[in-house]
Amino acid sequence: MKKIISIVGARPQFIKHAPMQLELQKHFKALTIHTGQHYDENMSAVFFDELKMPKPDFLFDIGGSKPQGEQTGIMMTEIEKVCMIEKPDALLVYGDTNSTLAGALVAAKMHIPQIHIEAGLRSFNREMPEEINRIVADEFAHLLFCPTDNAIENLKKEGISHNRIFRCGDVMCDMVKMMEPRAMAPVNHPYYFVTIHRPYNTDEPERMQAILQTLNGLDKKVIFSIHPRTVARLAQFGILQDDFKNIIFIAPTGYVESVSYQKFSDCVITDSGGIQKEAYILGKKCITLRSETEWTETLHNGWNTLVFDDVTEIEKVLAQPCGEYIDDIYGDGHAAAEITSLIQNHL
Repeated sequence: MKKIISIVGARPQFIKHAPMQLELQKHFKALTIHTGQHYDENMSAVFFDELKMPKPDFLFDIGGSKPQGEQTGIMMTEIEKVCMIEKPDALLVYGDTNSTLAGALVAAKMHIPQIHIEAGLRSFNREMPEEINRIVADEFAHLLFCPTDNAIENLKKEGISHNRIFRCGDVMCDMVKMMEPRAMAPVNHPYYFVTIHRPYNTDEPERMQAILQTLNGLDKKVIFSIHPRTVARLAQFGILQDDFKNIIFIAPTGYVESVSYQKFSDCVITDSGGIQKEAYILGKKCITLRSETEWTETLHNGWNTLVFDDVTEIEKVLAQPCGEYIDDIYGDGHAAAEITSLIQNHL
């Protein structure tokens, strides 16, 4: 039986990995490395319990507070040690985190076939570390599984061989469709659901204050699932949560809880790539506090709107109705089975 090691380390990757692991273990010796990139209990272990995934076979104690170069270097060292012992037939990476980059580089240097799920996405903003990570992973991947036609076109423009590229839908769509029936209304009043954690929104006190003041002035309650990183910045800047009476701050949620908050909200406001997509799959209007998005399909007909330079525009965008909803742009919920079948064929 062929051996595949999957590498995960952050919330979106746990979600993507759950349906993949369930399929992979039917046909391969499927091991998992958890790099420890997300170290908070609510951002990590709870997902393995809730999504009914086997516990990771290897767990590194790296944490998310180190500089990116140091963090990636430690991950590479530890992944290489595992690969020297286990001798996998392939390494599988997801998305665009530092864990993705570390896995891709180890695979390339050790001449291990690399599989990249969620390949071909581009924000065309190389100041984002995620953009660098995904470009490197795509360049060295032997099999590239793309969620959309746009992703395939991006790879073709970069000269990546077409016989390595496959369109299989999105494994996050698999998870949303699996978990949506378990979603329950979390509160009994109208609200907007918010997640914000990226450095360009949280690392400057003036920017953070402007975002919170705008959210505090909205016409409905705001439920803000606050990332540990954002909590640390508020404390650093002396910004008090109690000063924003219209905002209900809650700890990071589990997956079903996050889907529930999105599904029953009046709008999702985020800077997360994954949540933009989850909101679209759930048929929810989304406002993204970024100047660009790799999930360009969500922008059609106003289902997702980018707001960045002037955050007060959030209020105006909330009042604008969405147009026609295009179903199944991220697949039919069976991406993991299709990807696993193709991996079987190529290994």
